[in-house]
Amino acid sequence: MQAYLLSQQFNTRSLAENSTACPANATICNGTSCVLPEDNFNETLSVILSTVLTIMLALVMFSMGCNVEPKKFWGHIKRPWGIFVGFLCQFGIMPLTAFLLSLVFNVLPIQAVVVLIMGCCPGGTASNVIAYWVDGDMDLSISMTTCSTLLAMGMMPLCLFVYTKVWTDSNAIVLPYDSIGISLVALIIPVSFGIYVNHRWPSKAKIILKVGSIVGAILVVLIAVVGGILYKGSWTISPKLWIIGTIFPAAGYSLGFFLARIAGLSWHRCRTVSLETGMQNTQLCSTIVQLSFTPEQLELMFTFPLIYSIFQLLFALLILGGYRVYRRHRVKTKTDVEKTEEKEDSKSTSSHAKINGGFVSNETK
Repeated sequence: MQAYLLSQQFNTRSLAENSTACPANATICNGTSCVLPEDNFNETLSVILSTVLTIMLALVMFSMGCNVEPKKFWGHIKRPWGIFVGFLCQFGIMPLTAFLLSLVFNVLPIQAVVVLIMGCCPGGTASNVIAYWVDGDMDLSISMTTCSTLLAMGMMPLCLFVYTKVWTDSNAIVLPYDSIGISLVALIIPVSFGIYVNHRWPSKAKIILKVGSIVGAILVVLIAVVGGILYKGSWTISPKLWIIGTIFPAAGYSLGFFLARIAGLSWHRCRTVSLETGMQNTQLCSTIVQLSFTPEQLELMFTFPLIYSIFQLLFALLILGGYRVYRRHRVKTKTDVEKTEEKEDSKSTSSHAKINGGFVSNETK
């Protein structure tokens, strides 16, 4: 009887040890070796957040469309000089810059390819929000984003074919044409509704624009933060890619601005082209990378699109802050000059009145 009790206690203790060694959700448990079901929480969270952010982004683009005037928008389509300059920046400067940075820093072939993919992507919709805040040409901004996304169907394969020969076969890169198409639809439809609202109800369109611009600014920051949280386990990456991710967007903004100025565009259109050039569609780049490479290869460069996204946002905020300071200083200086001119006018009027016996005309009163 005592032996039986000891046996029962031993069995109970073994079960307790096994239960503590293996989690409750283990499907197979053999001693301390457990087989756990695949954890899809992070993937599910990513899908949910992507859906929510896509809907919010569509609403923001609807509000941005409320600032577009059909005549001006159609004018850019009929006389596409600004769009052509933006095209040269988007599919000329950016891929070439990516190629040169990869050569200069002598990164691994797989890392060079992801830098080139980023350089070949079309402009992102976040540029439309920032363009609004820096008083850019919204008609040009939205037409450039639309055209670059549409032209990406053909220009991305061409640019990747030309530039990736040094490191890999361009056929190994999978381009998600369905994602590009979805981006295009998610851009065109909300903006079209916004243009219609602006044409039909201009006063309501202004209210929608103000609300949407604030929400859009918050959304741009939110996307970067969410990306950092979701992929916090992938931050171990080559320092060279960190440096490239810092230099690349800054080079895009600078070169886009200078080329637009050389092409004779006005200052507010130069700011627009600059933002459209530097702000890339990083979500599209991440999709291409995930479809094209193995998990072992992804460990070497998967975080680069997120790094680029963070620094393109930081530089965009610096541009916005600098422009706001300049604008405030310019308005203040202009006001001071106007006050000085008014004082000088009043002095000249009073002296003129003394000379003419105190007579002051009604026009100067």
